[in-house]
Amino acid sequence: MLLDAGTIEIRPERTCLAQETFANRDTVAGLPYIPLAQLCRFIYNKAMSNPQPLVSIITPSFNQARFLEETMLSVLNQDYPNIEYIVMDGGSTDASPEIILNYADRLGYWQSRKDKGQTDAINQGFARAHGEIFAWLNSDDILYPDAVSAAVYQLQANPEVGMVYADCHWINAEGKVIGNFPAAQTNMKKLRRGYVHIPQQTAFFRADLWRKVGPLDDSFYFAMDYDLWTRLAAQAPLLYVPELWAAFRLHEGAKSIAEDDRCWPEMLRVHYRDGGKKLSPMTLKYTIRKLVQPLWIRLRRQRIKN
Repeated sequence: MLLDAGTIEIRPERTCLAQETFANRDTVAGLPYIPLAQLCRFIYNKAMSNPQPLVSIITPSFNQARFLEETMLSVLNQDYPNIEYIVMDGGSTDASPEIILNYADRLGYWQSRKDKGQTDAINQGFARAHGEIFAWLNSDDILYPDAVSAAVYQLQANPEVGMVYADCHWINAEGKVIGNFPAAQTNMKKLRRGYVHIPQQTAFFRADLWRKVGPLDDSFYFAMDYDLWTRLAAQAPLLYVPELWAAFRLHEGAKSIAEDDRCWPEMLRVHYRDGGKKLSPMTLKYTIRKLVQPLWIRLRRQRIKN
C-alpha cells in the first residue's frame, strides 16, 4: 500500500505541570494555586515579542495500530500552538494507515510506504520538517500534555543549550505506570563513559544543530539516538530538566525488551569510532552489562506483566 499526503538529579514524586489542573489544587486567598514554574513560563511566553518557534515532531511507525492513536493524540493535544507533526509509516499492513488518515488534516505531512526502518523513517521526516526545534516520538510512546511548551521554554531561557530532556515514566502495554526512567544530567565526557540517562521520548534539540551533525546513522538499529546525543553534545551543552514530560512504553514487541542485547555493541561502535580505548569505563560497563543482561531482561518482562 502506498499512501501520501502531500547536573543534580532531583527526583521527587512530580507530575506533569499540565496534569496539575487548577481544579484539584489548593487555593490562595480564594484564587487557584498556580505552580511557580508554570506561572514563570506563562509570563515569559506572553512577554516574548517574536512568534513562538515552530516545533517539528516526527513519529516513525510500522504495524503499531494498537498504540499509534494514543501516541498521535498525545502530540496533537499538546497545549503548545505551533507544532508541525509528521507521521512516517513504513507501509503498515494493520489499521495504522486508517488511523493516520483520521487525523490527516492536523498533520504537516504523512506517508505510508516501505522504508529502510525506524532510523530511515526519522531521517525522512526531518528532511521534510520546517521547525526551529526537532523531536521524535516513537509510535508506542506518549508525551504528557505540556511537554512541548516546557521544552520550548527551557530552550529559549537557555540559549547556549543544544538539547533539553526530562523525566520519563515507564508504562506497560495497558498504559499503567510501572517505573521511572533514571534520567540525570549528562555531558559529552559522561556520554563517552556510557553514562547516558537520556530518555529519548523527552529530548528536544535545535534544528540548526541537527543540520550540522545529522542525519541519524542508519547503520545503527538501536543506538542511533546515543550516537546523535554524542554529536550534539560535542556542539553544545545538554540540559536535564527535572520535570515529567513523557512515557516510555515497555511491551513484548518493543525493541527495548525483544532486542536489548543489540544496544551496547552499537554504543561501543560509537566509542571506538570517536577514539575510545579498549580498556575504559565504557568497555567495563559493557562487560558487566553482558553478564547481567539475562537477569535484566527477565526482570523487565516480569515488570511489564505485573
